[in-house]
Amino acid sequence: MKPAPLAQPAAQAVSGAHYRIDPAQSELTVLVHRAGIMASLGHNHVIVNRALSGWVTVAGPPSAAAFALIVPAADFVVDDAEARNAEGADFSEAVSEDAKAGTAHNMLGGGLLDAADHPAVTVRSLRVAETLGGLEATVAIEAAGHESQLTVPFTLDRSSGRLSVTGALTVRQTALGLTPLSLFLGALRVEDAIGLKFKLVATAD
Repeated sequence: MKPAPLAQPAAQAVSGAHYRIDPAQSELTVLVHRAGIMASLGHNHVIVNRALSGWVTVAGPPSAAAFALIVPAADFVVDDAEARNAEGADFSEAVSEDAKAGTAHNMLGGGLLDAADHPAVTVRSLRVAETLGGLEATVAIEAAGHESQLTVPFTLDRSSGRLSVTGALTVRQTALGLTPLSLFLGALRVEDAIGLKFKLVATAD
């Protein structure tokens, strides 16, 4: 099932400059760490999605922006070797193809993303604010049918016909309504806290 596009607010479409997220230049990276007394039996994981889509409208300053993002669950790539190398020592060990497949199966299953019934994670802005450190967006995230709110710091590079947004944060899976994998009564488990890194490039329509 292909994720449906998120509608753009009519008022923003009329009054603001309209941009489309370019998947060829955008990516979301998820960093997952093992935990528990049997952690040595598991792996840390780097999970990347480069099939992002969505839109941005800007009507004046960044605080007047609105945006929406679609992250297709089936397009997450688990433990690509190049992506692991880029993340340093915590992800230096090799991961077998069987382990990658098992991680992908667990991630898309009913305890986590439930991709069969919810083919995408969606993110939509509620407000954007300027802070002393830069910019932050309060967003609504829908994952596996559960909606939650999150504050996301980011930096914005704006040029003619192009927006580039980057950021990184730590978020708990349980705060998103997800259940981290746990085996052997928690002796081998995935840490609740995961790292999120993103680069989003949007070009003017």
